[in-house]
Amino acid sequence: MNLPDYTDVRRAVERLHGVAHRTPVMSSRTADSLTGAQLFFKCENLQRAGAFKFRGAYNAIAALDSTQRRAGVVSFSSGNHAQAIAYAASLLEVKATVLMPSDAPAMKVAATRGYGAEVVLYDRYAEDREAIGRRLSEERGLTLIPPYDHRDVIAGQGTAAVELIEETGPLDLLLVCLGGGGLTSGCALAAKALSPGCEVWGIEPEAGNDGQRSLQEGRIVHIDVPRTIADGAQTQHLGELTFEIIRRDVAGIATVSDDALRDAMRFVAERMKLMIEPTGALAVAAALTAAVPVRGRRVGIVISGGNVDLARFAALVVAAQ
Repeated sequence: MNLPDYTDVRRAVERLHGVAHRTPVMSSRTADSLTGAQLFFKCENLQRAGAFKFRGAYNAIAALDSTQRRAGVVSFSSGNHAQAIAYAASLLEVKATVLMPSDAPAMKVAATRGYGAEVVLYDRYAEDREAIGRRLSEERGLTLIPPYDHRDVIAGQGTAAVELIEETGPLDLLLVCLGGGGLTSGCALAAKALSPGCEVWGIEPEAGNDGQRSLQEGRIVHIDVPRTIADGAQTQHLGELTFEIIRRDVAGIATVSDDALRDAMRFVAERMKLMIEPTGALAVAAALTAAVPVRGRRVGIVISGGNVDLARFAALVVAAQ
């Protein structure tokens, strides 16, 4: 299997230079006190299009040849990758078609259309988005750019960890949200090269622990669409590329409850003055609940995104304990 490596991540750094935001790394004395650790929050909620996904999407489209760019791209996503593909394609003057579930947050659907992409809706509980994406690719001659199982997408996501470690220096632990595994595997490639002693952990919602089960069983486990507020992590399985990197380079996978996500969102809003989405709170929740032991360690935390509409955000944080 032709896996991406750190050389691919460095190429992505070059492609994204001056295009992607170098997002801030924040700290919180309160969070450090509560956890007994030194926490560094990489704020990808402040990235272009509101999430880390812009990195992989732009890198993948920028790597296409001129024929592929003229034909256009197709992808599928519950929201953040959709917006990222649409925005990156608009910047690179490439036509984009994006499959989105009919129950995706209205804000994310509107943003994807607003960036100029054609949105095709499907039923995530009854239809196979990957099959629809392949069919559209074949029928229209489009290049398929999946949300995580793609060399250039993985490499692009890894640039978030490059920036984090360049700013903080070596870390003992890096906590990353886990859906299909693009961010986790890309960050693992970067951490292995820049901070070899750093343990990388993927964090999933309890209802969608396919990655955890896959790591335990040594094979890709497929599950039904998980019922969780973390809509960006409602994936049903890891990718072939991401699974191999995670199996080789990731120390473990932990899970957190939806209640822990609500609490983490509220904490970040109150103490750090940041609005983050439920999926973006996965790694934060893992540190605050000690789902992964952090005490006494230097810990990087990737806040993956902030694309949540105000009404839903308010309802979630009000429901927090």
